[in-house]
This record gives sequence, structure tokens and C-alpha cells, in this order.
Amino acid sequence: MKALQVIELFAGLGAHGKPIVEKMHVRELENGHMQLVKSPAFIKGLASGDVIRCDVPNQEFEIVQRSGNLSVRVFSRDDISLLADALTAEIEKLGGDLDVETPRMLVYSLHVSVGFSVLEDLLNQFVGKDGRSTWMYGNVYDPIDGQTPLNWWQDILKPE
Repeated sequence: MKALQVIELFAGLGAHGKPIVEKMHVRELENGHMQLVKSPAFIKGLASGDVIRCDVPNQEFEIVQRSGNLSVRVFSRDDISLLADALTAEIEKLGGDLDVETPRMLVYSLHVSVGFSVLEDLLNQFVGKDGRSTWMYGNVYDPIDGQTPLNWWQDILKPE
């Protein structure tokens, strides 16, 4: 496995139609594919540990292998530090990691085996009660319509 690198991937179009790119830390694998070190803040459909094939000049990617991690994004209109302190401790108890923290956003990665209902119950205990914060999955729904479940977790959660 090669050293960590930073690449830029296309995250979408901004309000004025300008492309938005996000810098991602990746490990280049021996076969040339890239493995994400953290879940992205803005790129839809990806999570920490996913392996992608990149077209670096065009900043586009294709998912080669899913890691089994869920990407969860928490947004706040106010300073998020108090929410971060309380929520991060609970997410870590479930084996999750805080991948990104900005003054108004948190991005977590947790393995899907935690269970959707357990995770959603936890998030709903901490997020949204103030009317100033919200959360969403980063890699559960179709990036185009935002509603159709991707169902990539079905094979991961099948009993052996």
C-alpha cells in the first residue's frame, strides 16, 4: 500500500453553476485504485474505507468496493461544538469515527452493522430538537433523486 495522498473529486454544482470539488485523503492501492480515509462532507454516495477508481483530471470516480460504512452528516445553523462533544462520544461508543468537524458541520463514519434504527434513534436524540440542526446520510440514497435507497448494505448484512 502506498502513502496517503490528497485528490480532488467533483462534489456537484454550486448555486451559480460553478463546479464544487472536495479534497479527499486517500490511500493509493497497489492496483491503482484509491481507498478513502474519511467520509466526505459534500460528495454523495461515498464513505470512509470505500475503494474508488478515479479519473483524476475530470475529478470523477466510480465505486469499486464499498467498505460497509455509513456516512452521516450533521449540520447546524449555530456553532456545533456543544452538539459535537455530546454526539461524538455516543457515536464512538457504537464504533464510529468523527471524520470532519467544522464550526457548523460534522461528518461521521459507522459500520452499517450498527443498524439503521439504533443509529437513527441516537441521532434523533441529539440533532434537530433545537430547530437549528439536522442530519442526513451521505451514502444511503441515490445521489440523483435523494430518495431511492441504494441498498448496497443488503449483501453486507446477509446472515452467513
